[in-house]
Amino acid sequence: GKMCHFHQIYPLSITQQNVEKVNGSTFWRSVSLFQEHDIETPYGMLHVVIRGAPKGNKPAILTYHDVGLNHKLCFNSFFHNEDMQEITRHFVVCHVDAPGQQIGAAQMPQGYQYPTMDQLAAMLPCVVQHFGFKSIVGIGVGAGAYILAKFALIFPDLVEGLVLLNIDPNGKGWIDWATGKLSGLTSALPDTVLPHLFSQEELMSNTELVQSYRQQINNTINQFNLQLFWNMYNSRRDLEMNRTGSMINAKTLKCPVMLVVGDNAPAEEGVVRCQLTYSFKYFLQGMGYMPSASMTRLARSRTASLNSGSSIEGSRVSRGFTHSDSNEAPVSHTMEVSC
Repeated sequence: GKMCHFHQIYPLSITQQNVEKVNGSTFWRSVSLFQEHDIETPYGMLHVVIRGAPKGNKPAILTYHDVGLNHKLCFNSFFHNEDMQEITRHFVVCHVDAPGQQIGAAQMPQGYQYPTMDQLAAMLPCVVQHFGFKSIVGIGVGAGAYILAKFALIFPDLVEGLVLLNIDPNGKGWIDWATGKLSGLTSALPDTVLPHLFSQEELMSNTELVQSYRQQINNTINQFNLQLFWNMYNSRRDLEMNRTGSMINAKTLKCPVMLVVGDNAPAEEGVVRCQLTYSFKYFLQGMGYMPSASMTRLARSRTASLNSGSSIEGSRVSRGFTHSDSNEAPVSHTMEVSC
């Protein structure tokens, strides 16, 4: 079979504050520690950032960003909020950058064949194997959600749960694709990608957030590489799952799924982020992975942030649980949250 090879290319800088000696053993304080790795897979190299160290037999939290972004642009603000850190200190977090999308990535050679969506999913077992993770809970946004859903369908034993934000399980019709191709010839790449990330309203009012993302997509991501990923995402096929309405049918994915449908913006306002964190915490608790002390602290901080004048109405949260009615084991569930 095809092999995985590993290269850790950046030595970890350990400063005195980050290391504690306990009974002669060295413990890493995982607050600010992160390691960057380049992992060779059958379909090319993957840039991965690890925060924290594996915790017992808990799954790793593995993230996959949307097209037009990388792990930093997509997840930094979400993972840096205090409530999310209260959750993640109990887990090792693994951020995956799609090939060539990380900050400072070298340009892919001319004629390079970008991995298909299936191949992007098939690169992930190398990551799991390299770090010795038992399994993962995936958090994916847009294109990243599609890739993680594919991963869970192909390798169900490696995935314990999925949080899928703004997943579009349907491939584009050729007319959409051709139209996109033509408009792509006349506008700059960031402007082609932005409608995928933001609502029409936000784009029209050209908010500061939109301007900031346009600038960052332009300046921090190699445009040639981004075009390759964008084209591959837009030529994706439908996710082959039986679905009822807009819900992904729980019978096709063997693990619990939390579907989050939002207004596209990658960096949502505080109250929505708080709601998402809260839902994620319940999702993990449902799988038996959150200690109750943390639950209480998070509930307090949620109450505080909701009382600070923000109305929860703004995040339109609805949770619908669908349980598999067949005798298949395990019974998985889908939880739907709108932000």
